[in-house]
Amino acid sequence: MSAQDEIEDSSAPLIEHLAELRTRLIHSVVAFIIGMVIAFTVWNPIFDFLTKPICGQLAERGQDCGLILIKLQEGFFVAVRISLMGGFILSFPYIAAQMWRFVAPGLYKNEKSAFLPFLIASPVMFFIGAAFAFYVVIPLAFDFFLGFQQVGGFTTPPVVDPANGPDIDVPTALPAGEALANAGITFQGSVDEYLSLTIKFILAFGLCFQLPVLLTLMGKAGLVSSRGLSDMRKYAVVGILVLAAVVTPPDVITQAILFVVVYGLYEVSIQLVRRVEKQRTAQMRAEGLLGEDEELWDQFDDDEDDLPPGKGKA
Repeated sequence: MSAQDEIEDSSAPLIEHLAELRTRLIHSVVAFIIGMVIAFTVWNPIFDFLTKPICGQLAERGQDCGLILIKLQEGFFVAVRISLMGGFILSFPYIAAQMWRFVAPGLYKNEKSAFLPFLIASPVMFFIGAAFAFYVVIPLAFDFFLGFQQVGGFTTPPVVDPANGPDIDVPTALPAGEALANAGITFQGSVDEYLSLTIKFILAFGLCFQLPVLLTLMGKAGLVSSRGLSDMRKYAVVGILVLAAVVTPPDVITQAILFVVVYGLYEVSIQLVRRVEKQRTAQMRAEGLLGEDEELWDQFDDDEDDLPPGKGKA
């Protein structure tokens, strides 16, 4: 067989993989479009559900729950945005299955058993984070924001007694007896602005709840260690503070909640990675690759002794 024939034979699997990838992507896009159409037909009930936090806070203040349209086309784009979000949620299980069917044939049996739980845990953790944001964080944030409203009204100064006029303190800007107006600050929320803020909260907390899944998967792949994550705590605190300031509105309450939650997830991730390391250590000891008194990361420390200065493990 010539070298040209070998090249042509080796290109066949690549073409087959690309064709399969195209098929999986087409199926995923079709599923997303179907989910989006379904969500568009029921976007009103979905929107009613998403407005429960703001309506609940307004009801506690005796106010009507009415959001306004600033632009003529705003209502249509709100429906489209809800449809996009609903279509992705409805189609995600099918899209994940397509991803798994494309990746699974290239994995060993032990790799499949290791990767599949993370594929299942990822959407579960996202929905837990989204639910936490929707039922806990968003009501607290809206309660904080709505606290800056001010009730408007009128006050009437006393009538000046001609006999004792100089002794009565009456504002000189208005004639006696004329009503004084107090400026009112009332929430008149835009539909698009409210939906953008709500989705931002949901996505931020949903993605932050992926931290244990991501770090545990990296620990299983040997990319991070529990000791390394513990040593990086002070840097993690700074990073989480910056994240809380960027992804949440500028109020202390939601930023503090996000910081506490994400840092708690970071600590949970350290324990999960440590558990993975213990399982790997027990397996290596059973296979005779580690002694009874050796730990998994001792091997990496020993390897660093043989490296030139400045070339140690990070």
